[in-house]
Amino acid sequence: MNRVGLRTLFLKEVRRFSKVWGQTVLSPLITNSLYFLVFGAALGSRLRDVGGVPYIEYVVPGLIMLSMIRNSFLNTSSSLFQSKVNGTVIDILVAPLGVREILLAYVSAAVLRAVIVGCLVYGVARAFTDIGAAHPLWTFTYGAGVATAFALFGIVVALWAEKYDHLAVFPNFILTPLIFLGGVFYSITMLPAPWDLVSRLNPVLYLVNGMRYGLLGASDVAPWEAAAVLVVTLGVAGALSTALLARGYNLRA
Repeated sequence: MNRVGLRTLFLKEVRRFSKVWGQTVLSPLITNSLYFLVFGAALGSRLRDVGGVPYIEYVVPGLIMLSMIRNSFLNTSSSLFQSKVNGTVIDILVAPLGVREILLAYVSAAVLRAVIVGCLVYGVARAFTDIGAAHPLWTFTYGAGVATAFALFGIVVALWAEKYDHLAVFPNFILTPLIFLGGVFYSITMLPAPWDLVSRLNPVLYLVNGMRYGLLGASDVAPWEAAAVLVVTLGVAGALSTALLARGYNLRA
């Protein structure tokens, strides 16, 4: 493994998202502060508890997961795609870096960004709620695992996309509907049949509830189910990104 090249590419990616801190840090903080103001200060007393948990606390894990998924995906997809458009991706291709080093550098930087944003959103949540962390190690590990999966999906989309319109297809038409129908703002126990069963076909439901189990100690799905879905998601994302990058898909003329 080329450790020097890996470290150089990783630091390049970290510097890239650090320069746009308003987009990477300030934007999700403002967005989630508005969620907490609406669901906490404005509507909190009018919304019933969910499984004995105050509603504002119930939505916190989903909002954290939403922020981490978006930031990890956007970090890799936007960076790699811009490199393709600008032609600077050739610098990476001719460098003594293998597929493993390239993936590890891009994904590690994306996970770092996602974890930072997730921690900041959690800090904002603490200002509005009394939420703690029932299983801290699970919370961190699971969150990092989900961020890794969507960072890999970001690479897949960046390799597939040929113009900026293509880059927006996955987050706008696939990711956003899955997130908002994934139990971020509600429990599937609130849904009538057969929609509760249909919701269980949404993999994001398990990812959101995996984080909910870590923070609240309660979940609509069993922890082992959430872990299993994460492992499968990681496997699919890892296989696709490795195969496409190894082929140089849409990278070479």
